Amino acid sequence: MVSHPASLLALVGGAGLFPYGPGTLGALVGIPIGLALQAAPAAVALAVVAAAFVVGVWACGVTAVRSGLHDHPAIVFDETWAMAAVIAFSPPGLRAVMVGFLAFRLFDIVKPWPIGHIDEHVAEGFGIMLDDAVAGVFALALVFGLWRLGWL
Repeated sequence: MVSHPASLLALVGGAGLFPYGPGTLGALVGIPIGLALQAAPAAVALAVVAAAFVVGVWACGVTAVRSGLHDHPAIVFDETWAMAAVIAFSPPGLRAVMVGFLAFRLFDIVKPWPIGHIDEHVAEGFGIMLDDAVAGVFALALVFGLWRLGWL
């Protein structure tokens, strides 16, 4: 499954092949990436996140077609990308990272509307990336809400 360069990216170098919770592992890989982006100028972070989204659409789409499944569990680039984006644009601090991680995983697993709708109705690489993008927006909204209340 890792024989194509797109699959190597989509599986985040093999992290997606972990037998227990590959999506959670993929999200954990995104944390240090997000912290590095958090330290960069906002324009750089935004450009990297946008470019990585485009790369993810391609890599996840190619890998989904090659695997024969819409969103194979081993495809974790979407979780890595979304978690990195959540951390990159969150307020700094360990609590924000923890809440962002837990909230993102909750929204990604439970898939409340419209995340579940996107997951079921938007095809290929764009759909694989978009449902995690929306889960990331939900997580980021929760992080900022708690931060504004002074709880982070």
